[in-house]
Amino acid sequence: MLIPNKSNWRWLLISVALIGLDLWTKNLASSQLIYGRPVEVLPMFNLVLQHNPGAAFSFLADLGGAQVWLFSIIAIVVSVVMVVWLGRLKPDQRLLSASLAFIVGGAIGNVWGRIELGYVVDFISLHYQSSYFPTFNIADIAINIGAGLMILDIILNPEKAESESEKAK
Repeated sequence: MLIPNKSNWRWLLISVALIGLDLWTKNLASSQLIYGRPVEVLPMFNLVLQHNPGAAFSFLADLGGAQVWLFSIIAIVVSVVMVVWLGRLKPDQRLLSASLAFIVGGAIGNVWGRIELGYVVDFISLHYQSSYFPTFNIADIAINIGAGLMILDIILNPEKAESESEKAK
């Protein structure tokens, strides 16, 4: 059986909710913001519509469209692997389950835009004076939270991380 622990499917509801929130906020940003024109929300926080055809920090954005399919295929494969991994976790592995759910939700949220539009819609801009962090979106936040939860799980449960890597061999 591909996914032995069906009780873990409930974690995918988090992924679905994150995908929905991400797509809704990207649609809202696209319909309400003028491309490239910042709207100040707080002194260090702007909303600004940007289109990112690459990966994080516009990595490989100049490949002429090939990067859209490259990043989409990678994200889809990683998401499938993580869904299968999620299905095989024990019910008490909540932190790792949450981390996988957040990463999958964020990855699919960005894939959706890449495939539909050819780019990812970013709109959250943080800065300090004239130093700007690259613009991002809800999917990026979800991926980072998921990665942070995974690191936290490894720190708090080193014996489980070790046994998982032994199983993979």
